[in-house]
Amino acid sequence: MLPEQVGDWVLHELPRLNEAILNQHAPPELLVTELCEHVLPGLPDPTQLTPVQAQRLVVHLGFAGASVARHYQEHTPGGTEHPERAFDVLTAGEERIPFRRYFAGLAQHTGTGHYDRDSYASLVRWNVGTVRVRLHGEVVAELPGVFDDGRIRSYTGTAGEERFFLLVKQGEAIELAVNCALEPLTAEHASLICEKARHRVREATVLLAELRRLFRDFASRPAEETMAADAFMDVFRQFAAHWTPGDIPPSGALDPEALKRDFLLGIDEPEYDRQARRLFPALLDQERTEIGNLMSDCPLPCRVLAEVGVDEADLRLSDEGDLRRLVAHHPALIDWHRLLTMHAQVSGAHLMLSKKFLFKPQRQRDAAGLGDQHLVSNRAGTTGMTETYLERLTRARQRHTLAALRPVLIPENRDPGADPAVRSDRGAAAPVVLELTG
Repeated sequence: MLPEQVGDWVLHELPRLNEAILNQHAPPELLVTELCEHVLPGLPDPTQLTPVQAQRLVVHLGFAGASVARHYQEHTPGGTEHPERAFDVLTAGEERIPFRRYFAGLAQHTGTGHYDRDSYASLVRWNVGTVRVRLHGEVVAELPGVFDDGRIRSYTGTAGEERFFLLVKQGEAIELAVNCALEPLTAEHASLICEKARHRVREATVLLAELRRLFRDFASRPAEETMAADAFMDVFRQFAAHWTPGDIPPSGALDPEALKRDFLLGIDEPEYDRQARRLFPALLDQERTEIGNLMSDCPLPCRVLAEVGVDEADLRLSDEGDLRRLVAHHPALIDWHRLLTMHAQVSGAHLMLSKKFLFKPQRQRDAAGLGDQHLVSNRAGTTGMTETYLERLTRARQRHTLAALRPVLIPENRDPGADPAVRSDRGAAAPVVLELTG
């Protein structure tokens, strides 16, 4: 098939085949036969493609490869021990290049440093159309996709899978907008307490409030408007099987904008740097560089304290009178505290999503003696993050650098979009609008 035909096949035939195999209406070998006889033989040499064409084909073959890996391991005794054998009979192009080697060459030709298997970047960012974020009516971030057909590719063609991919990309787009607001403050001589800096911090807080709302809204809606937990656990997640032993499957933990925000704002978790670096092979080149640079920089809140002449230890030992005087003298601390508090609340909303769609249902299954999936465990995220670890990260974000100011500041349980401190310069509450194009 030509690349365009592969795209049509992934949109229409692959979901049908996956559904048939999952429902035991077809043998898993049927998918391999279709790929060998109709899809892979006509693929071009990757060097004949433009980088964008290569990106699109990476998306399509990523879905195909994930499907092959899953069905092989579910139906082959010992398949999880040697997942790479799922691809033994698959070759691509006239030269019959082994599938995984062809995929690796294709990924390299994108020029992005894409991983040699499907990844967060291809499944979410490239797959879903361009998402724009508007604040006060102005575009503050744009997260492009590589397709312009208005479609979202998925494993089984269900609306729930499409909604989940869209949710994750919308979340990343908002995170990108937050980071775009904050990253100029990392400049060496930038003031973090001047009015311009405070404005950026307020804007970032409003954007994070929208991200929290997005997560909460998805968690609160009925299953028919989102995705049923059983479908998430037993269908969707099981396509994140290994292609080779020890590789890194796609995961929300690979969202680069979330990682950047943690390093911009700081996180009191000793293992976090090591965990982030463990994910580096599955990130794109630019993401690795940007995150690595932020990891070596001083977090912005620490620089704020340095600018006002206080260190974190002294802040924690200060009495309320000293804290009130400090805030009165440096009101920018209020804005930064609100930002860090909202950052922690977003973490809590994300944890709530994880509990609803993964950890709580699995505990119920365990209590009923139903056990776990043997392919992709539902007792942890696909990169191994457990519920306990995610709870620890949320608590670490709550223990932020300015947490000692909490007793002297107004309780912040309101929506910051309605707070005068985070209104636009025109005095109107700052709306955040998400637009999906392409």
